[in-house]
Amino acid sequence: MPVLEYLVRMEKDTTITILGMPGVGKSTVGRLAAERLGIEFLDGDLLIREGEGRSHGEILREIGREAFLDLECRYVLGVGGEACVYAPGGSVVYRWAAIEHLRRLGPVVVLRLGLEELTERIGDLRARGVVLREGQTLADLYEERMPLYERAATVFVDASGGSAEAVADRLLAAIGC
Repeated sequence: MPVLEYLVRMEKDTTITILGMPGVGKSTVGRLAAERLGIEFLDGDLLIREGEGRSHGEILREIGREAFLDLECRYVLGVGGEACVYAPGGSVVYRWAAIEHLRRLGPVVVLRLGLEELTERIGDLRARGVVLREGQTLADLYEERMPLYERAATVFVDASGGSAEAVADRLLAAIGC
């Protein structure tokens, strides 16, 4: 379906949400998809950073994991009202109220990537401000989150191999564009 026809069909306030593990390409693919659709892109991590005036790592150290997840949920619940592509932090799946809100706004797309490829892409998880429990590894996080992403998703897109542009093409095709 041509992009223009999709946009005419799309409600004026539809939000296309992109979820997935850290390093899967949510922001990069989201920006490309939004550009192709001619709508705004919202980076959930950036919204929190700008709203709170400090990095995720600093926030996590100051308030702890559970309070951070509650804070992130409040930011997610504030999204909506105009068409956009939104990439919240990957930890959003720990608060089901946030997922229910996002599902009411439009399709929730999960970008899938295998653990081996993620490991190659990601550096220091803690330096990236990833929400982790003490001693948790990327493999532990992957095992914990993937079932939550599966439950949250309305659409799945393979993010392995190829360029970000190719993944954005797959995403747009998966949502009917």
